[in-house]
Amino acid sequence: MIEFFEPDEVERMRPAGRFVAETLAELTRDVVRPGTDLLEIDAHVRDRIESHGAESCYVDYHPSFGAKPFGHYICTSVNDAVLHGLPHKYKLRDGDLLTLDLAVNVGGWVADSAVSVIVGGEGPDRAEDRRMIDTCQEALDAAIAIAVPGNRIGDISATLGKVLTGAGYGVNTDFGGHGVGRTMHGDPHVPNNGRAGKGMKLRPGLAIAIEPWVLAGTDQYRYDPDGWTLRSADGSRGAHVEHTIVITEDEPIVLTDRSSL
Repeated sequence: MIEFFEPDEVERMRPAGRFVAETLAELTRDVVRPGTDLLEIDAHVRDRIESHGAESCYVDYHPSFGAKPFGHYICTSVNDAVLHGLPHKYKLRDGDLLTLDLAVNVGGWVADSAVSVIVGGEGPDRAEDRRMIDTCQEALDAAIAIAVPGNRIGDISATLGKVLTGAGYGVNTDFGGHGVGRTMHGDPHVPNNGRAGKGMKLRPGLAIAIEPWVLAGTDQYRYDPDGWTLRSADGSRGAHVEHTIVITEDEPIVLTDRSSL
């Protein structure tokens, strides 16, 4: 079921968006570095959720595609992993490409966001990783810009696909954006490629997560034995970014904006 939220409900969503944004900003600024273990990142998020009286969307999450309940507090995808990375004992290395994906419930409202970073910072040998991240961010920014009343879900998907394929990447539409608000994953599905002018019309009060992701050498993936971590089929690296937004009468509200943090 697709939900549309009243302005007062959108205001009640803001703390969830702010919490997710602040947590990801804190992780990328203060926690992620060479030598940090993925389980340390997960523990940091657990402690922050518990100390703020929030609720994890992931610990008990068990959709049809998951082999078991997720059991952790954040998705940590490294290098050729791009989605749903299950935290495990692994110390990050200089040059790793890490994606952090976080969804949290605050006061009955959910926000969802993801960011990809190069561990240890930039370097000439990391240009392709930077290009992937920048391309995903460009696609996300372009899609947010046209998320206004009167346009359609297909316009968002077509905008994402145009940027991603224009940069030479294949696009897999099995996983993409989705409705969000009272739950982490709801309708409508927002594919990362599609046809302009198709799909439902955007209306004020619609809350969606938009999440472009790409793999450097393929658009095909495989699962790890853990039943969750999604990796490229050819071993090439991947990048993934995401924001939760709400359609308004004017410009969309980006609930998980980190630009001022």
